[in-house]
Amino acid sequence: MSRWIDRFYALLSRPLRPGARLVLIVLVVPLALSFLWPLWTIHMVAPQYPKGLDLHIYAHTVEGDIQEVNTLNHYIGMARIDRAQLSDLDWIPFALGALVLLTLRVAAIGDLRSLIDLFVLFSYFSLFSLGRFYYKLYVVGHNLDPHAPFRMEPFTPAFIGTKEIANFTTVSLPGGATGLIAVFGLGLLALTLWHLASGARSAARPAAAA
Repeated sequence: MSRWIDRFYALLSRPLRPGARLVLIVLVVPLALSFLWPLWTIHMVAPQYPKGLDLHIYAHTVEGDIQEVNTLNHYIGMARIDRAQLSDLDWIPFALGALVLLTLRVAAIGDLRSLIDLFVLFSYFSLFSLGRFYYKLYVVGHNLDPHAPFRMEPFTPAFIGTKEIANFTTVSLPGGATGLIAVFGLGLLALTLWHLASGARSAARPAAAA
């Protein structure tokens, strides 16, 4: 048992191969480009808005038909979309920037342990961001002003997919930036699994020879 543990820790301490370091540097590119496209896109269509209303949520701001959506939100007592309501966008750019720097650090001086740590950190960031986004949607749809002109039952806006809310059909989907971040995460996972497998095979050869 102790011999297996020693081999496992030795595996974690293996320096990354040059090819793996190059892949990490390449994976930084989609992560850095994620600032240029929306993380999430929400499209709403109703009879009075046949062309639809759009909200594009970037890592640092929200663009689109914000004024029209805020007017509609006022009638049903939903909170306005403004910078104070989007406080989560204050930390997302810093988190993405930190991931870029950490990835470059692992590419320069990292071993397998640091690669696994990077993947765990990325996984936490991704799951926390998605969970936080869903929570924000839940809060704004369940804290309606009781004195609003129109009364509605509390609801959760569409998270992923299509949802009917009053006379609106809402489509909420990940944007291009989320796709780029997913490419980074999948590449990181594949690289980690490949390095684990190749390291385990290399460690098994001397044991088999002995």
